[in-house]
Amino acid sequence: MKMGLLSETRGLAQHKEASIFAVVLVFCLCFTSIDAYDALDPNGNITIKWDVIQWTADGYVAVATIFNFQKYRHIEQPGWKLSWTWAKKEVIWAMIGGQATEQGDCSRFKGFIPHCCKRNPTIVDLLPGTPYNQQVANCCKGGVLSSWVQDPANSVSSFQLSVSQAGTSNKTVRLPKNFTLQTPGPGYTCGQAKIVKPTIFLSPDKRRSTQALMTWNITCTYSQFLAQKTPNCCVSLSSFYNDTIVNCPTCSCGCRSLTEPGSCVDPNSPHIASAISKSDTNNLTRLQCTNHMCPVRVHWHIKLNYKEYWRVKVTITNFNYARNYTQWNLVVQHPNFDDLTQIFSFNFEPLTPYDSINDTAMLWGVKFYNDLLMQNGPSGNVQSELLFRKDKATFTFDKGWAFPRRVYFNGDNCVMPQPDTYPFLPNDGARAAISTLQVIAAIATSLVILFAHPLARVHEL
Repeated sequence: MKMGLLSETRGLAQHKEASIFAVVLVFCLCFTSIDAYDALDPNGNITIKWDVIQWTADGYVAVATIFNFQKYRHIEQPGWKLSWTWAKKEVIWAMIGGQATEQGDCSRFKGFIPHCCKRNPTIVDLLPGTPYNQQVANCCKGGVLSSWVQDPANSVSSFQLSVSQAGTSNKTVRLPKNFTLQTPGPGYTCGQAKIVKPTIFLSPDKRRSTQALMTWNITCTYSQFLAQKTPNCCVSLSSFYNDTIVNCPTCSCGCRSLTEPGSCVDPNSPHIASAISKSDTNNLTRLQCTNHMCPVRVHWHIKLNYKEYWRVKVTITNFNYARNYTQWNLVVQHPNFDDLTQIFSFNFEPLTPYDSINDTAMLWGVKFYNDLLMQNGPSGNVQSELLFRKDKATFTFDKGWAFPRRVYFNGDNCVMPQPDTYPFLPNDGARAAISTLQVIAAIATSLVILFAHPLARVHEL
């Protein structure tokens, strides 16, 4: 009996430990997926499609295409880097539209040397101006990919590779693994390659279609937590009805200016030119010294109030002395974007992450006018004004309603001030309440005096 009870107790303990382990595992998996989930772009990802278009004597020829299906997050210079690990002893015999960064050890080959013999090659895009005989469609952009909404024509990149010492049929090919996408730093996590329905290609005249011999996809999702340790932008607020300017929260993007002397540039320093010109590897020491230490600040100012409209001024300032932001974009969430009437000097596209609710807008610069956010200095800012129509059922200046709920710059969430610090309306209600109390007190005093002395009134009569 004791042995049975002991055995049952041990079984319950093991079951409890297993349950705890399962809960922890599920929590970790959920936490990881939450990190890469963007509520404003829930279906955004980068998809890598690998199409086998020809079998060779000992391998195949394939076209790899990188699709940026993210609405507002793009890949900036110096562009993407794509890596993977071969499943067997494959080598890249030749490439068009891209190149491997390292050739690797090809000493076992004689005569013609392969393009890359590394088991885990790293591929980069070719630069603009590459000779036509080395190009394929959608190649040679320097690895720069635009966001899907901003410029869909430039949100795709391709390269062609001839793979040797690989399978020569759908049954013998082994899919590469451990895909890694850098843009140029970390931030993207790629899943496993999965065989999908072969891609259908249309001829230029759209009268004939051909089919890939084999196709597999790799999906990569972005996490801001993996991309950088600290945020890279913050938001400040102001309004016409209050003199208070709510600055970015202190140390929004780190406190290097306080903890590391010389880690930022003082704009009032007499040696500012030498401080900016000195070389560094990460550009952190070329940021202007501020209380927030963010490279970018977005300022939302409630400018004017009309009878049926209200106007906002948005200013984006670059505090980095060493970097320009090419093809920047801004995503703002506010309930009144459904009634945006006019926008000046910015492009505008409504985003509907919640389908029926139109409260999110994507803003970006006009090409050849303000699509380049210059480095810190007199030209280191861009600005525009937005005119909204008032919805009488919801519009108010009270309790910070007129300020944005969420702001993204180049796809990264910016640090917002605390709601209790927002500029508040003048406290007219308190003064009105005081005036009413004074009137009531005066009437009560008069009545007390009147009824406290009735004999006086009789004598007067």
